[in-house]
Amino acid sequence: MNLITVAQALHWFDIPRFFEEAVRVLSAGGILAFWCYERCRVGPDCDPLIERVFAEVEPYWPPERQLVDDGYRSVGMPLVALETPEFEMRVLWTADQMLDYSRTWSAAQRYLVERCADPAQVIEAELRDAWGPGPRTVTWPITLTAGRVD
Repeated sequence: MNLITVAQALHWFDIPRFFEEAVRVLSAGGILAFWCYERCRVGPDCDPLIERVFAEVEPYWPPERQLVDDGYRSVGMPLVALETPEFEMRVLWTADQMLDYSRTWSAAQRYLVERCADPAQVIEAELRDAWGPGPRTVTWPITLTAGRVD
């Protein structure tokens, strides 16, 4: 096998076992790459509001989420590390789309079930005011880790 990739899911694996199997099946010169995206960014007027929702739901994230927040840096690479470029995802969204996105977070769903309340309501009016009427660019930096079998 020449390439194994994992996108935003490594934290759900039995990581030592996965790495062992990846090393076993990769051919000489084969590459293992895994990545995750960081919290989104919009701008200095909206980011603190989005962080408030994140803080509100933070206790409802599973412990594995910490690996994502760490950009998988603490996981390590069992192969010869490769230098990787910087990447990011970008989308043009309205305030409604941003609020809807925050409601899809698994922690927001747990919050909703446990508290019978929408965590995005904490910032909804303020976010709409800060956002303005049109779309804005939402950016998620991506952390990519890659390694090659000798």
